[in-house]
Amino acid sequence: MISFFAFLREILKTVLLWSALLVAVVAAIDWMVRTRRISPFGPIARFFRKYVDPLLEPVERRVIRAGGLPASAPWWALAAVVVVGIVLLALLDFVGGLVADVMVGVSSGPGGLARLAIFWAFTLLRIAILVRVIASWLPIGPFSPWVRWSFTLTEPILGPLRRVIPPFRQIDLTPLIAFFGLGILEGLVRGWLQ
Repeated sequence: MISFFAFLREILKTVLLWSALLVAVVAAIDWMVRTRRISPFGPIARFFRKYVDPLLEPVERRVIRAGGLPASAPWWALAAVVVVGIVLLALLDFVGGLVADVMVGVSSGPGGLARLAIFWAFTLLRIAILVRVIASWLPIGPFSPWVRWSFTLTEPILGPLRRVIPPFRQIDLTPLIAFFGLGILEGLVRGWLQ
């Protein structure tokens, strides 16, 4: 099963690489057409206006709404392809690791399943802390449906820590301390279970 995920990852990586290269070439040519480095009346420009520009229209609208130039839309499309590729590869790695963990946990009996559940619980708490920290950097409120779960999971940990640890120059260090503290606690619990 693990070799299947490795094989699938290699195929996906190859497809994404070639897709990104193709989009990079298309973005470069479209940018040259948009900035008139290529004649806007030539066959290449007509082809891009007819077939490529309609595909880039949603990206162009977002770029214009954000205050950018329409000529940068192809580069933003390339950035989106790269980010989506990275997310897909990370998601595939995550699912492959999840399947591998479940297989090891099931083959190890009840103790293996207990260790797996503890590992997942601590991992979920650490992810929740990371989401909460990143959400604090963005204009996202704690009651947003995207991050509410992270506040619900981490507040029982961070609230008591805030009462003990004062902020350092208006920087809340409790998420960092909780993140590393969870790692230490997980190591102790895992050592106790073995």
